[in-house]
Amino acid sequence: MNRIETRFSELAQQGKTAFVAYITAGDPDLDTTAEIILEMGRCGVDVIECGVPFSDPVADGIVIQEAAQRALAKGASLRKILAMLKGLRDKTDVPILLFSYYNPILAYGIEQFAVDAKAAGVDGVLTVDLPPEEADFYKKCLDEQHLATVFLIAPTSPPERIKLIARISTGFVYYVSRTGVTGVRQDVEASVHGALDEIRKHTNKPIAVGFGISTPEQATEVAGYADGVVVGSAIVRRISELGKAPDIVQRVGAFVKSLVDATKGK
Repeated sequence: MNRIETRFSELAQQGKTAFVAYITAGDPDLDTTAEIILEMGRCGVDVIECGVPFSDPVADGIVIQEAAQRALAKGASLRKILAMLKGLRDKTDVPILLFSYYNPILAYGIEQFAVDAKAAGVDGVLTVDLPPEEADFYKKCLDEQHLATVFLIAPTSPPERIKLIARISTGFVYYVSRTGVTGVRQDVEASVHGALDEIRKHTNKPIAVGFGISTPEQATEVAGYADGVVVGSAIVRRISELGKAPDIVQRVGAFVKSLVDATKGK
């Protein structure tokens, strides 16, 4: 098992829910991203989704779109992000999941990307716009490097597609809590609990829920029936609001800690 699988397994044995935090790499800059990753690890985050900025992030709402634009303007790239992560591996063992669109990986070269991601200490990859039906070669390359391959199940996914995604996902299965793009929401969709029951008919792999979870109260609610809680836009928004504040790392960490504690029932 890699670090993602090990962490979910350990939490399951303890009867606890994983907290997964998303940040956009390179916003406000790669050095600060590295410091935030280390701080989130200290705050008890179980898995960090490290977003690769892309010029056309069709699955993301305005908060993450703007973060991606800021990161790209500062020169962030997939290659630089891997180098940054490689430099962190002797400082933290927190599992890292790259969250990317397919184009940066395709431009990099899928086989070389898998090799370099593994060498950088990456534990898995979620390529948001790659349909699982077209992912055979991609998955083969990542499997060879023992990298988890996470795919998304949507509220609109029919049973046969749920079965496919549940079968080929490794690390965990990611359930998108609502149709549409990422973003902060006022409440959690009432249908999520039932949707997870349906997915569990097809797999015993852990299921994490994301898209729209933004407050400690929502994290507590979802932790009651999911194996993992994913928060992204709320954290990215906090980073954006703090900008160049000298204590940005500590203040982002404090916010993330409140979400971790809520997920863990503290």
